[in-house]
Amino acid sequence: MSLDATLWAWKIRQKQKKGGSLKPLKKLVLLSLCDRASEEHCAFPSVARLVEDTEIDRKTVLKIIDELIEDGLIIDTGERKGRTKQVKVYQLLGVNGRETVPTTVLFDTEKDDLNSPNNGTVPTTEQFQQFHERVPTIPLKSPNVGTRNLSKNLSLESKNIKSWFCFKKLREEIYLADDSIDFESIMNSKWAEREKRAFEIYNSEKTMSDDLMIYHFTDWLINAYRNKYSNNQNPALAKPSNTVSSAQQLSEKQIHIFAQKLSNHPEFASKFSEPGESYEKLATRIAVKLENPVQAKKWESYLKQVGFNGTLGTA
Repeated sequence: MSLDATLWAWKIRQKQKKGGSLKPLKKLVLLSLCDRASEEHCAFPSVARLVEDTEIDRKTVLKIIDELIEDGLIIDTGERKGRTKQVKVYQLLGVNGRETVPTTVLFDTEKDDLNSPNNGTVPTTEQFQQFHERVPTIPLKSPNVGTRNLSKNLSLESKNIKSWFCFKKLREEIYLADDSIDFESIMNSKWAEREKRAFEIYNSEKTMSDDLMIYHFTDWLINAYRNKYSNNQNPALAKPSNTVSSAQQLSEKQIHIFAQKLSNHPEFASKFSEPGESYEKLATRIAVKLENPVQAKKWESYLKQVGFNGTLGTA
């Protein structure tokens, strides 16, 4: 965070342009950029991060970024950051000054006047005037300086505080999708972490809640296991079951989870949804029909596309 940039952003006054974004929204995006700026007044939050910070939709955020560039408040440096090297680095224009660090010197009673402003214990006139405008920051040569070095100085626990990943929720989702899969064996495998990285890279620019990330990662992980890794795994990976080869019926939990998944299945939803029907209402109707074993059997092919592994009976 740059204090000078934040103070600068608060003082910016803009005229409402015809067809342009609302001034309060532009102020909010600009402040968000300043909040994530380095001491060189450069900021490179992803669009998804700006959307999360400001609670403004993605389309409006992109429009405001273009308007801030047109207004001469920021400029695209051409540099790219992030894992995908696609996150744009913006330079804030017009910010005056940089954060300063109060310095101290050791006492030398024989040579220095204790009342001298150069001693380090008594502020100079300039330091006193700036006292209420500036705050001490970490020295520029410190490894802790700037937002770019932040992750290097945090413990693993601190870096994972805002992570979307949750073992407990993932275990529950996998169990609901297919209770024959041994969750612990999958998560202890080497390929699971590799698939998690691939999933994060694929969704790096998308805005999804943590629960939705877990929901989609469950399908990603199960599909990867079945299509790429199941033949190479120890037979103990799947839990033994006395009813694997026999016809099954959906449990109450499975009906709920598969109803949600089918309501978001493009082909299924386009075929069975009613005009103007929301995903929630469609999921409710699907759940009611899945309680009927005969109807569930008719949709078995769709159920397998969203994670069901087994054979349904009609009684």
